[in-house]
Amino acid sequence: MNTDIIDKKDGFVIRLAKEDDAINYYEQNYCPLDKEVARLTGCKEEFTKEEVISFFLKSIKADDRYFFLIIAPNGAIIGESVINEIDWNLRCANFRIALYQQTERGKGIGTWATEITRDFAFEKLKLHRLELDVYSFNSRAEKVYLKAGFKQEGVLRDAIMDGDSYADDIIMSILEDEWKALKQGK
Repeated sequence: MNTDIIDKKDGFVIRLAKEDDAINYYEQNYCPLDKEVARLTGCKEEFTKEEVISFFLKSIKADDRYFFLIIAPNGAIIGESVINEIDWNLRCANFRIALYQQTERGKGIGTWATEITRDFAFEKLKLHRLELDVYSFNSRAEKVYLKAGFKQEGVLRDAIMDGDSYADDIIMSILEDEWKALKQGK
């Protein structure tokens, strides 16, 4: 797999993950995993080193996934941006992103990584559809996705728990023609 840098901005880099990133990925982001990241992504709060490393190595070898790392100017892995569940026949895929370091949120890094990954999906992979889901209590992420051209398709009402309360799971997507129009400034 090509490990070239996909893009750079203000010292931050987004590039494909590679095998020798596995230990740093675990140590810099899962020791411990930020509770807010677990909440916003719907994953459990604690993982063993073996779970994370195994998943990481499996992910970078998968034929239906592009696993990008978001690297800070100091070289630390601060997040990931992933195109997964690629259906090459339908030319569609799922998108997910996580910024693990609280200090790096609110700086536009997530918006930049979302747009770079979206463009990669349509330019390089020639996808027709890119979809995602976002929880209703993650309004900041929903705004990023809307800004990147994703449109709300539906809502799975009360589909998840946020503590003791139910929350919605919002389904969003962007189609190839919508992406082309966005890039042309229409």
